[in-house]
Amino acid sequence: MSTFDQRGQKVNYQYNIAGNLNFGGATTSADVALELKKLLQEVTKATLAGVIDAENGVEVESNIKKAVIQAEKPQPNKQIILDYINGAKAIIESLTSAAGLVGGFMQAIEMIRRVF
Repeated sequence: MSTFDQRGQKVNYQYNIAGNLNFGGATTSADVALELKKLLQEVTKATLAGVIDAENGVEVESNIKKAVIQAEKPQPNKQIILDYINGAKAIIESLTSAAGLVGGFMQAIEMIRRVF
């Protein structure tokens, strides 16, 4: 068994996709909307923690909210949802402090492609 001495280390924000989101289990547009809302909560937490600056946080949150609105429509447009999520992902990718969130966006994109 390995042991690690972590004394003196400071961790600001850690993103744990496995514990928060279930992109693999999404099979309907309602499931997609629910998982995107969970992703939105993670972005909000990261913004409040200062990992994402306020201006970028607002932009990412806005894109995710627009994707959720589109996913909840009776006839959702897959490309519009992907455009919003890809836009949010591009912002996150530019922020080294929020790199842990990129995987969540990648999984969201795969879920959207699979479900719609």
